[in-house]
Amino acid sequence: MISISPYGTHRVIHPIGVLPQAAQKIDNSMVCQETEILFDVETLNIDSASFTQIRQSCKSDLEKMKKMILQIVEERGKMQNPVTGSGGMFLGRVKEIGRDANTQLQIGDRVASLVSLSLTPLKIHKIKSIDIHKDTVEVDAEAILFESGIYAKIPDDLPPSIVLSALDVCGAPAQVERLVKPGNTVLILGAAGKSGLLVSYQARKSAGKDGFVIGVINDERQKNDLEMLQVCDAILVADATNPVEIYEKTLQVTNGQLVDVSINVVNVPNTEMSAILPTKDEGIVYFFSMATSFSRAALGAEGVGKECKMMIGNGYTAGHAALTLQLLRESDVLMAIFKRRYGKEEKR
Repeated sequence: MISISPYGTHRVIHPIGVLPQAAQKIDNSMVCQETEILFDVETLNIDSASFTQIRQSCKSDLEKMKKMILQIVEERGKMQNPVTGSGGMFLGRVKEIGRDANTQLQIGDRVASLVSLSLTPLKIHKIKSIDIHKDTVEVDAEAILFESGIYAKIPDDLPPSIVLSALDVCGAPAQVERLVKPGNTVLILGAAGKSGLLVSYQARKSAGKDGFVIGVINDERQKNDLEMLQVCDAILVADATNPVEIYEKTLQVTNGQLVDVSINVVNVPNTEMSAILPTKDEGIVYFFSMATSFSRAALGAEGVGKECKMMIGNGYTAGHAALTLQLLRESDVLMAIFKRRYGKEEKR
């Protein structure tokens, strides 16, 4: 008899001995084991780095994107992009609860998963549509959460589509709340994206009136939302893959001073040095982007003699979901931007 693991190793097919996230293939048969929870899934929120890679590979052809997503899930038993290694999260309703599952959920509860699709058993019966602007895929699907899997019930006061979108990146603002101190100078690469807006808002709160927050965007058209939010002291339009440009433009707005904290939330590769180069030796570089390369960051910092502390973004931080949703509740502007970008007609 197979031992049911709280970490889901009982579903690993290949290679044996690894956790589900590292596995090349997992068992996605939708039979709810004793400690598992089975969900009917309605929406997949694909990780930004993964969605961007899929979209670019398929040249934004929706039918080709559907085929690629279905192929990934068929081959792996989960939605884990083989190029980026990342997944995303799902929105769904509880269909079945294992008899030994330690949960307060009830059948029918609407839930956003807070563990990556890169380790979640998933079976897609049909892809209904893809929203190329929101990184979302509407599906008829099922998924399993293990005993160790975390989730958030959809609150009554917020639209489910907004909750799903925000919780997809909730680890970022929660970590920023811990890393940024009053008076810090903070550089944010990708400040106008989904995670970037939340990070910028939290950075402003944490740095306070004596801090200095710099938002970096790659297109002038992205500036309006950041200006509306009124959290950045300076907004730079620059190429995050060009570290010298980022470095020079940062020094221009800081009177030649390096930053205390640099936060990278872009969704394209080759941006590691743009976060490292403008940061003080005693400063912190936080890589939340799934497009980050450890080797490029480590060897790049060594190559320019930087001693800054580098952190890899962890999607889980205690209290991350509650903190992120509270940001939306307390800022009418932030909520309005998220509704415009990520909202949709909700079904009851």
